[in-house]
Amino acid sequence: MTNITIAWMALPFFIGFVIYLLPKSSRCLSMGIALISHVYAWELFVQPSPLKIELLDNFGVTLMLDRLSGFFIITNALVTAAVILYCWGSNKTAFFYMQIVILHGSVNATFICADFVSLYVALEVISIGTFLLIAYPRTDRSIWVGLRYLFVSNIAMLFYLVGAVLVYQANYSFNFAGLQNSPPEAIALIFLGLLAKGGIFVSGLWLPLTHSESQSPVSALMSGVIVKAGVFPLVRCALMLEGINPVVRFFGVCTAVLGVGYAVFEKDTKRMLAFHTISQLGFVLAAPVVGGFYALTHGLVKSALFLIAGILPSRNFKELQHHPIDNRIWIAVVIASFSISGFPLLSGFGAKVLTTKNLLPWQVIAMNVAALGTSISFAKFIFLPHQNNQEKAQKLEPGFWAAMVILLGGLIAANVVYYEAYSIKNIIKPLITIGIGWLLYLFIFKKLAIKLPRAIEEFDHLFGVMSLMLILLFWIAWTRTYSLI
Repeated sequence: MTNITIAWMALPFFIGFVIYLLPKSSRCLSMGIALISHVYAWELFVQPSPLKIELLDNFGVTLMLDRLSGFFIITNALVTAAVILYCWGSNKTAFFYMQIVILHGSVNATFICADFVSLYVALEVISIGTFLLIAYPRTDRSIWVGLRYLFVSNIAMLFYLVGAVLVYQANYSFNFAGLQNSPPEAIALIFLGLLAKGGIFVSGLWLPLTHSESQSPVSALMSGVIVKAGVFPLVRCALMLEGINPVVRFFGVCTAVLGVGYAVFEKDTKRMLAFHTISQLGFVLAAPVVGGFYALTHGLVKSALFLIAGILPSRNFKELQHHPIDNRIWIAVVIASFSISGFPLLSGFGAKVLTTKNLLPWQVIAMNVAALGTSISFAKFIFLPHQNNQEKAQKLEPGFWAAMVILLGGLIAANVVYYEAYSIKNIIKPLITIGIGWLLYLFIFKKLAIKLPRAIEEFDHLFGVMSLMLILLFWIAWTRTYSLI
């Protein structure tokens, strides 16, 4: 299994450069990589015990592969395959598919890393690949947004790297386990880098502008899998280290509430989805033991919705109220929105029930508020007007529907992961939450015209927020270290 794992890790980078030699085969080669990752993920689900690989002892690469990795890898495989199919009939060049393949391999690497140095390399490659995809249209706006993302990401990773050095200084190892015995400043610096990279809490306020200004396939990739490259190490550390678990849960709750607080008032479709991505990442962190399943469900839903948002006649919800959308598109929107709201028969229901069962008592109220906010947010999509006029029906590429089959079909198929969720008690609560959310939207939030300030999302403010987060993280790490002495 070790040799297979190394070959699987290296293959996307090899194929990425082969694509330039065979540009006409770029779509088929990139799709092949996604399928291989899908097969590999299933191998992780059936293996009897976690696989740990140490390539260079304490000084180098340590890999850990288990069911948690499997959930994140299969998410990456399905989202990547859907994006490739979505772009199949477009005029995307071989360069675009090359970047998708290299990005796919880098994201996969973060899902199996168990040391801070190899994780750093993978995250930096992700930053470069994401920048190139954001800037792919070559417009002034896209290049500026890409550079903004790259600069914020690199500053965050600089803090992370200093933290990794401090972990080695304390333990003579870069392994994740060394975080437990590291000084508070090491924990604070590493967490700052990962929180910013993963779009968590106020460190992730770079995310709404970046997602909204990127092309829809790129937004789908970013929301579906790329931001999870920063979330996965936090989940892994929370499961490995008892002292880190409460810190990760705390930021999960704060993130869930913050993101949904913005999402319920947002009138732009892509910005609403971006803010809600921040909120849903909070759900992943709030209950780390089931974070993999929730990440899978969120990745499929949000990728589908970003792809759909790219073909809607407008990004403004107010305008969409006066421009009925095609019934077929509306059905796809409803399926995705129902799933993320926690409606039965879709995997979002099982993910929310499983997450709720693994919350600590102090988390319950805040996470219920976040769940209610989710229902309000996606009522904006569910109650959009729609029509069945064949003469005015929108013509869509076959690739779009193929992508929807993968993503929405995955939401139905993933129900088997936690079929025990289907009890009367578990079904009633989310249905009540969804019903209350719909009523609040129809009678209150639909009529509101509140526009939240965007100053905190400005470039210079992002670094000020990063400094405040570092102080907060240091204080949390210091108080927890002191309490354990």
